[in-house]
Amino acid sequence: MTTLPQTASHPRLPLGWQRAPLTIAALAAVVLLYTQLQRIALFLTYDVAHLSRGSHLGPAVEFFLFEVPRVLLLLTAVVFVVGLLRSFFTPERARQLLAGRRESSGNVLAALFGIATPFCSCSAVPLFIGFVTAGVPLGVTFSFLISAPMVNEVALVLLFGLFGWKTAGLYLGTGLLIAIIAGWIIGRLKLERHVEPWVWQIQAGSAGPDARKTWTDRLTDGRAAVREIVGKVWIYVVVGIAAGAGIHGYVPTNFLASFMGRDAWWAVPLAVLLGVPMYSNAAGIIPIVQALLGKGAALGTVLAFMMAVIALSLPEMIILRKVLRPTLIAIFAGVVATGILIVGYLFNAVM
Repeated sequence: MTTLPQTASHPRLPLGWQRAPLTIAALAAVVLLYTQLQRIALFLTYDVAHLSRGSHLGPAVEFFLFEVPRVLLLLTAVVFVVGLLRSFFTPERARQLLAGRRESSGNVLAALFGIATPFCSCSAVPLFIGFVTAGVPLGVTFSFLISAPMVNEVALVLLFGLFGWKTAGLYLGTGLLIAIIAGWIIGRLKLERHVEPWVWQIQAGSAGPDARKTWTDRLTDGRAAVREIVGKVWIYVVVGIAAGAGIHGYVPTNFLASFMGRDAWWAVPLAVLLGVPMYSNAAGIIPIVQALLGKGAALGTVLAFMMAVIALSLPEMIILRKVLRPTLIAIFAGVVATGILIVGYLFNAVM
């Protein structure tokens, strides 16, 4: 009787480790795509579509082709990371991190955290959603939502380089105050009933930390969060950016500067009203601010316009509508707009 030789059995790697090379390759491809979005948008707009750089349509199409994939990639990444982190922390733990002591302290911490996140308003919304679904108090999440686009290192560095430390410091202080006070007021009003029910259903269904979870399980949690949240809000992102792209391409700078330089009480509120429908991040709007000031616009009026663009943009409101009911969106916009008006008048008075 012939005995077959026994083959040595090698332990199989966990499924998560087997997929690691594919995951790394996919991540590298996404990062490469993200870094080339501007070139791709330029190529499609002017080389493929043959639009004119001097036209209104060309910059609008370029803006849309660049911002839609950029925001969707950021949205997916942020939601995935938040979903991954939620596999380690319960909603109660998230509350403790931002509001474990007093809600006012949570507002301050959230506003300071916003400084370190150089997002435009639309990009900050996914993390805002992640905070809400993790059980962080509503007012605290709004402090982050206001601070993240309006007061970040990009805005501060550009303001310092263009206008000096005094302007940058005053902008930092007033921006943080708006974020902290507005979030505190919204928290005091107890408006949780105006959050869409599906958000609370995600929160109610959140699983606590499980020491037995593998990294494969946690990655699955992250992908599930992407399907659940991005699947609900992506159309709002596209529609919102389309609105911002149209205004970006068709609203002339000369028109804005024509009234921002007037010494009239209504200049600041009118600048805020004109800024709300627009969409940009700090890096995109500050060069426009410099151009407006060069044409004689008042600093407070222009900065109020800038704050409205990056903290109260129409695309942001459209995206938030999937998460919040109109009453809460209106209260949020009213509270923040009031703070921006105060800042505008303050800058005009002291600068």
